[in-house]
Order: sequence, then C-alpha cells, then structure tokens
Amino acid sequence: MAFLSENKSEISPVALQEETMSKVPDPQMGVRTFFHEPTYTATHVVWDLAIRRAAVIDSVLDYDHKSGRTSTEVADELIAFVRDQELGVDWILETHAHADHVTAAPYLKEKLGGQTAIGEHITKVQEAFKTVFNLEPDFPINGSQFDRLLPDGETLTIGGLTCRVMHTPGHTPACVTYLIGDAAFVGDTIFMPDYGTARVDFPGGDAATLYGSIHQLFDLPDETRLFLCHDYKAPDRDVFSWETTVAAEKASNIQVRESIDQAAFVEMRTKRDATLDMPVLILPSIQINIRAGALPPAEKNGVRYLKIPLNAL
Repeated sequence: MAFLSENKSEISPVALQEETMSKVPDPQMGVRTFFHEPTYTATHVVWDLAIRRAAVIDSVLDYDHKSGRTSTEVADELIAFVRDQELGVDWILETHAHADHVTAAPYLKEKLGGQTAIGEHITKVQEAFKTVFNLEPDFPINGSQFDRLLPDGETLTIGGLTCRVMHTPGHTPACVTYLIGDAAFVGDTIFMPDYGTARVDFPGGDAATLYGSIHQLFDLPDETRLFLCHDYKAPDRDVFSWETTVAAEKASNIQVRESIDQAAFVEMRTKRDATLDMPVLILPSIQINIRAGALPPAEKNGVRYLKIPLNAL
C-alpha cells in the first residue's frame, strides 16, 4: 500500500522548512505522490490542471527479493488515480537507473500510454553494468530500450507545462532533475535536510561531481519546491516526507548546507559511503532498470533469470 500526498509535505522535519515552503503552489500544476514504504520510494504524478496531461516520475514495480516474484500493487494504485482524474499520460520519466527499486515503466506504458525517457548518459551506466552482470552479447548499450534519451537542457511538454531537463550527476553519471513549474524533481541527488544526500560509491559515482550538481539546485530560486525520490526517515522524525525547498536545503541540510565547502563534503561522503551496505535490491534493480524496466530475455525453458555476481560489488 502506498501513502498518497498532494501538493504538500507530510511533515516539516525542521522549523525552517515550514517557514520556507511555497505558500501558493503553481496554479497550473497538480502533483500527487505515491510513497512505497518497502523501498522508501516517492513516485510523483505531475499534470496540467487545465489540459489534464501528465507525467509519471520514478515509478515502482513491487518485487519480492525472497521469492523473485514481481507484482503491480503500487502501480495499480497509480493507474487507478490517473484514470479517476481522467489524465492522459505523455511521459514516464526516470531520474536515473535506480539501485533500490524496480521501475514499473513498461507496465504503466502498456496501461496508460506515454513515452519512456531518461537522461542520455544512461549509456555509461549500461556499459558499466553490462560488464558487471556479463549480460547477453547483443544487449545494446545505446539507450535504445527507452523511447527518448534526454540531454541537458532538453525541454518536454506536459500539456501546457514545460519540463526542462537538468543533468545532475554524482550519484550516477546519468542522473537528471526535471524542472516543472515552480518545482524540481531531483531523484536521489539530495534528501530531506535532516537526512542529507545520495551516496556516490556506485560505478561512475563521484562526490565532487555530486557537490557541483547540488549547487546547481542551490542556484534555483529559494522558493523552488524540491520533490525527492526517496525518504529514509531521519532518526528524530516519525513520518515520511518527500518535499522540501531550495532555501531549506541551503540553510540546514546536515551534509551539504551552503556553509559546507566541497572538500569537507567529499571527505564526509567518502568516509560515510565506506560504511554502507549495498541496497537490498541493487542486484535485481540495476539489471532490470538499465533495460527500461523490461525483464531479461527468457531462457530455453521459458523462465527469466537474474544474475548474482559474486564478490563484484
């Protein structure tokens, strides 16, 4: 079951955030968030309130890593909402190839239509993980699994809304942020102010690069709403939250607020990442997500298999 929220945070983890939240959200844009607690993932549906066209950002397919079974419970909730609101889906967007949940993009495309899209540097991620998983020789590393590859500065339309793509690497080489109206959908680049930032210890990750990307976000207007892809809930907080502002992050993010310089951030991030376990779902997620959510091809017995590389990550 997903938690739902529309155009507001569930909680303000710090007083400053409450003071700096946008008082009047963009009157043209609706946002509905579906929070998937098993993977701590926030999926956002963004739509033009007048024209009723929509985009889905960072969807989730339920996956039981104990049995290897997939299911569509949370995706079906999203589909029901889209149909109830009589929205037409133009885009199914990924901020990056996630390492902690499986995308539901192909299922949503089948049920709702729309084009799948991701940052153009997904090819670098595909190249790295094709080697890690020793994927089939004809697995393409050109991003052709997606309908669109998005360069930095590309613009998309969602009804009357304009979505601008900002390349924000560091967590992965392919990470992008989607700027829509008064909001930025930032993926894993940054988390709530009381939690910090993304890790950078995956192939192609880099702490200094992430610092630069976060400061691109800091250059946005202070009132810009930031919608996050994850919330892992800081120890002193009782509920999940996935919306903050540029002002709140600049003033109080515990790892990268404006007063913290690049050298200090890189040292902190490098030391912290060395202590972290791999995400629970990294092995299935990456193999599926670099295929735009398609499952690996079936083998001769008709069964699809995922690989577990030993001592490789």
